[in-house]
Amino acid sequence: MGVYPLLQIVVRNILLLGNQLKWNEQEYLTEDALAAVKALLPDQAEGDLSNVCFWADEVRHHYHYRWSAPLHYVDTPDFLCNYKYCRDCHDGHGHMDRCVTGAIYNYSMQLSQGYYDLNSEKYNLTEALMFLSHFVGDVHQGSSSVSVVLCFSYESSSRITCIVLGWTRTRRVQIPDKKSYEIVRWTSSNLKLPLHVGFIGDLGGNTIVVRWYRRKTNLHHVWDTMIIESALKTYYKSDIMLMIQALMKNITDGWSDEVPSWEDCPKLVCPDPYASESIHLACKFAYRNATPGSTLTDDYFLSRRPVVEKRLAQSGVRLAEVLNRIFTKKPSVVAQ
Repeated sequence: MGVYPLLQIVVRNILLLGNQLKWNEQEYLTEDALAAVKALLPDQAEGDLSNVCFWADEVRHHYHYRWSAPLHYVDTPDFLCNYKYCRDCHDGHGHMDRCVTGAIYNYSMQLSQGYYDLNSEKYNLTEALMFLSHFVGDVHQGSSSVSVVLCFSYESSSRITCIVLGWTRTRRVQIPDKKSYEIVRWTSSNLKLPLHVGFIGDLGGNTIVVRWYRRKTNLHHVWDTMIIESALKTYYKSDIMLMIQALMKNITDGWSDEVPSWEDCPKLVCPDPYASESIHLACKFAYRNATPGSTLTDDYFLSRRPVVEKRLAQSGVRLAEVLNRIFTKKPSVVAQ
C-alpha cells in the first residue's frame, strides 16, 4: 500500500446478500429489513449504508454531538474480566445507560417503536439507524477500534459491493469472477480511543507501551493495526480483497455451524452478552503476556489473529440479525 500505513480493519458489518453468498439458503437480510434500511438512509448515502457507517465517529467531534462520545465504549474495572450493565454502563460523570450497550438498547427501541408508526415524530430514525449500525460493531471490539469492511448488494443479486474504510483513498478493483467491488478507504481522525470494552486504568491499552516485533507502540495500536497488518502481509499477500474473501468463506463454510449461535438472541437485541464476550477476549488474549515494556512477536501474533478475524465476522452477522428483528413485519392474526 505504498507509503500509506496499512489498513486498520474491523469487519463491522458483513451483510452478504444475494444468490452468490448466503447463509441457510436465504438472503441474509429480509425484504422488510432491506427496504427499511434504504428508506431511512439520508440522501447523501445514495442508498448505501456503507456511506454513513462512520457517521457516528465523525459527528462525535462536532459540538452538537459531543454528548455521544461515551456511547462508543464501555469501561470495566481493571482485571475483573467481566462486564455488568448496572455497574459499568455509565459515562465519566456517573450518568447511567450512557455506554455502547445502553446505546444499542436505546436505538434499537427507537427503531422498533417508531418505524411502523406513521404518526410518530418522537425519534430521529435515520440517526438511530446510523448510530445502531456503528455501535453493534463497537461492542464487539474488545480488541480493535477503527475501520470497517461492509459487503452488501442492494440493487440485485448479481452485484456485491465491499466498502473498506481505512487510511487511503477510494478506488475500485476487479476480482477474479469479474464482479465489481468498490473499496472506500476512510481516514481515521482519532486513533487514541480506548478499547470499546476494556479496562478503565489503561485507557484500553493506550498507556501500555510495548514493542510489536521491533517497532515501539502501545497495546491499543497493536490491536488497532499491527495484528491485521501482519496478517495481510503473512497470509494474504498484502491484498485486502483476499482477506475479505477468506472471511466470507469462513462465515459460509468454516464457521457455518457456529453462526446460529452467534445469531441467537431471545430479545430484540442482546448487547450485554456481546460486551461480556469482548472483555473476556480482551483479558484472555489482548492483555495477557502484554505487560509494559514487553516485546510481542510470533507467539502473540499467531495466537491472536484467529480471534480477531472471527470477532470481525460475528459483528457483521449479528448486525444483520438485529436489523431483521427490528424491521421484519410479524404476521398479523386474523380474528375469526
